[in-house]
Amino acid sequence: MAKNDSGGWQQPAWNALRVGTLGPIAGFDPESTPGFDGDKTLGENLLAERGQRLAALQELLHANGRAGDNRSVLLVLQGMDTAGKGGIVRHVGGLCDPQGLTIKGFGKPTPEELSHDFLWRIHKALPPAGHIGIFDRSHYEDVLPVRVHNLVPQSEWEKRYDLINQFESEIVEQGTTIIKCALVVSKDEQKARLAQRLERPDKYWKYNPGDIDERGYWDDYLTAYQAIFDLTDNDHAPWHLIPANRKWFARLAVCELLIGALETLDLDWPPADFDVETERRRVAALD
Repeated sequence: MAKNDSGGWQQPAWNALRVGTLGPIAGFDPESTPGFDGDKTLGENLLAERGQRLAALQELLHANGRAGDNRSVLLVLQGMDTAGKGGIVRHVGGLCDPQGLTIKGFGKPTPEELSHDFLWRIHKALPPAGHIGIFDRSHYEDVLPVRVHNLVPQSEWEKRYDLINQFESEIVEQGTTIIKCALVVSKDEQKARLAQRLERPDKYWKYNPGDIDERGYWDDYLTAYQAIFDLTDNDHAPWHLIPANRKWFARLAVCELLIGALETLDLDWPPADFDVETERRRVAALD
């Protein structure tokens, strides 16, 4: 990937935010802005500017998909409750043309999904050719809450890391570029966001009493996340840590990661599959 010289970024986001660069999640600072030395105003202005670049690259991807190119991009979002996954979908995904965007949220598996292997529902939701797909939670739920709450025997969830690596390797070979982001929020910030939801009737729908119970497993989740990074961070499907206390930075960072992924595809406009001069004459002759 070429170096991003956008104002504020001192190094490319895909390098600055890679889990191997930032170290253990337990010591990660959710208030930080790795690789970026600008403030909120610059970050928000830059997101609007870079959003235009993202939209242009997405249009190229979509056009090539319509022309038979099988490539796609998959953005995987994981994070603690209130980390801002939905905000990323709205504010970064919202920069894209809906025609070339697929969004899927993964909650508790349905009885039908439980009757299949854990990757069955993931296969069904992969983005088609020419699309950017966004997963709000993903196959990693099967080594996060499943592990933390012992929903299946350890002998079963331990095998899933290798199965995930194999799965991701296969879809990359088939033309999907994968970007995996773990949004990290602090306990204090999570508490503030939970409290805010209870102060605003328009946010009640986002409040889940079960989030308070899950908070009691905070350290267990950090351990589970670290295992994911240690076992499934690969160059073909990299993990990035996104500090999520500053929503503006989290959105800017994910936007930059998407731009970087799309730029590696080296896309150009697909050639016409018709004779251009003939069609020009036909159009000129219209009444």
